[in-house]
Amino acid sequence: MRLKSIFTNSFGILFSRVTGLGRDVLMASALGASVWSDMFFVAFKLPNLFRRIFAEGAFTQAFMPSFIASRHKGVFATAIFLRFLLFLMAFSLFITFFPEPITKLLAWGWGKDLIADTAPLTAINFWYLDLIFIVTFLATLLQYKEHFATTAMSTALLNISMITALWLYMKEDPKTVAYALSFAVLIGGGLQIVAHLITLNRFNLHKLLIGGWKYRKHKDVKEEKKHFQSLFLPGIIGNSTPQISAFIDTILATFLMTGSVSYLFYANRVFQLPLAIIAIATATVLFPSVSKSLKNNDEKSAYANLDKAFWLLAFLLGGAMIGGILLAEPIVWLLFERGKFTQLQTIETVNVLQMYMVGLLPFGLAKLFSLFLYASHRHKKAAKIAVYALITSVSASLILMQFMGASGLALAGSIGGWVLFGLTVKEVGFDRFLEIIKSRRSVYFVVGLFLFAILLSSLNAFFIQHIR
Repeated sequence: MRLKSIFTNSFGILFSRVTGLGRDVLMASALGASVWSDMFFVAFKLPNLFRRIFAEGAFTQAFMPSFIASRHKGVFATAIFLRFLLFLMAFSLFITFFPEPITKLLAWGWGKDLIADTAPLTAINFWYLDLIFIVTFLATLLQYKEHFATTAMSTALLNISMITALWLYMKEDPKTVAYALSFAVLIGGGLQIVAHLITLNRFNLHKLLIGGWKYRKHKDVKEEKKHFQSLFLPGIIGNSTPQISAFIDTILATFLMTGSVSYLFYANRVFQLPLAIIAIATATVLFPSVSKSLKNNDEKSAYANLDKAFWLLAFLLGGAMIGGILLAEPIVWLLFERGKFTQLQTIETVNVLQMYMVGLLPFGLAKLFSLFLYASHRHKKAAKIAVYALITSVSASLILMQFMGASGLALAGSIGGWVLFGLTVKEVGFDRFLEIIKSRRSVYFVVGLFLFAILLSSLNAFFIQHIR
């Protein structure tokens, strides 16, 4: 297992997420959990949804196996890039001229006036989707060369751009702040592209794309493109369960009290931190090597990596899950409770965060096991599993939101995560899972989490008595 690459990738993601939390702290101070914060989060939701789907594995896990198997890699890569980019640009132009229908789709529970006010923000933010596709495509080429640091660090450029906008316009009215943030999103996306182009040149991968463009009419890649297309849609569905669930939760939250969209956003930001720096970082690093091992019929090496990565994720994610549940109030208080973000809003966000954290371990481990489905081209199986998990999550959301509000939406997502994990393990093979957990490490895991929970409970009691 490539521990050095995993920790390098984790550090880059951690840096990006820390700057993201800094951005959210400033945003909470400037906008609180208000109508304008809800408006911006709704406008940013769709491009952010696609960013997570594309950037956190869906495109890569469809593209990488096809790219590794391609006989004309440059021509194949160029053909896929141009096809996607032209489609996305046309889609973005459509949204620019007709933003209100897509905004209504994102916020069913909002009235006509609120939709009209949010629509211009949606039109601006949607162009980030085009930019992040370019970033993801270039990042996948770098991952083929097993370089991960640039992609992991580059998200910080988006956050820095938004922090700069907040710093410059924080004292202005909320409408000005929301528009400044929207334009900062596009500037941040452009900076991410520049960073990847510089690294691409350092690895001489620009020659691959130039050659692909030059010989695009002389090499036949029709079958390779057809194979990629057969993997792409199932790959998107299979990878996007948590994102689609969160997207639907945002829509459902518009039917709840004002601030519910923001509570979900702030809590999900904290939830995504350990998921990204532990699970996504590990899966991103392992995927190219697992794909190459399975292509070369070296299953022993591939599953040896699974065993080591499983216990790394189990201990780290298990600890983060317990910590997130027991220390939710100190975390939210420390990060967000200032300016227009009140104590009542802290309590609501804490409740949502605790419910999200219930699903941290299963989502992370499902990400690991699903690598073997994508590396072995079983994208349709992964998609079917994801659909079952999504149906479970949405059904639970419709029920639990009636009794628990935004917290019910978060808990429903976690329930879907456990279903996703169980079905993914079943498809990969319960026998392999049992081989992994039939280990002394299982005892260490249970005892360690129990002692850790006792320690954190004491810390939380100290916070309530002496700090709160």
